[in-house]
Amino acid sequence: MTLDKIILIAIFLLVAFPVHEFAHAYVAYRLGDGTAKMFGRLTLNPVVHFDPIGGLMLVISALYSGFIVGWAKPTPVNPAMLRDRRNGEVWVALAGPGSNLVMAILGAIVFRALIAGNVAAPNLVYQVVFDFVYFNIAIGVFNLIPIPPLDGSTLLFRALDPQTAYRLRPVLNQYGFLILVVVILFGVLQPVGELIYRVANFLVGG
Repeated sequence: MTLDKIILIAIFLLVAFPVHEFAHAYVAYRLGDGTAKMFGRLTLNPVVHFDPIGGLMLVISALYSGFIVGWAKPTPVNPAMLRDRRNGEVWVALAGPGSNLVMAILGAIVFRALIAGNVAAPNLVYQVVFDFVYFNIAIGVFNLIPIPPLDGSTLLFRALDPQTAYRLRPVLNQYGFLILVVVILFGVLQPVGELIYRVANFLVGG
């Protein structure tokens, strides 16, 4: 277990995942749904958002595979409580990936500041900051895949006509996780990963 992998796992568990789930909870709360707050999820405390299985998968995949898989505890949302009954779920869904993209931009600013200031930091520092940028972009993009339980499924169901969404929702809810596993195992997302790397490299000025 190398130091860079330990730091990478910490980035996910202590920052990226908690901020992502807090963003869902905060936007839902602002739109009238206090469910997440009632369950104590309207916080940045990483312990509250930790999912044992998702955390274990993160550690195993980070240490032993080339593709990182993990997740936090899903934020509870009651769509019936949202004031905007038409688009409320969409805004809540977008809040999570949006928060990761914001963090990626902030990380890129820090990276550029280190370069501009000619800071004589160890290479590990630069690698950690770059990883922070890269994996936050990756989390944001991955969650936009239109397959349950990812946030993109909410956008898909909103874009479809009600009848099609009604027929498709139970099928994707039942087999969504299996579909994601197949997509990951067969390397379908590899070109996306390469594109994300290029975007991250562009953001940090590479």
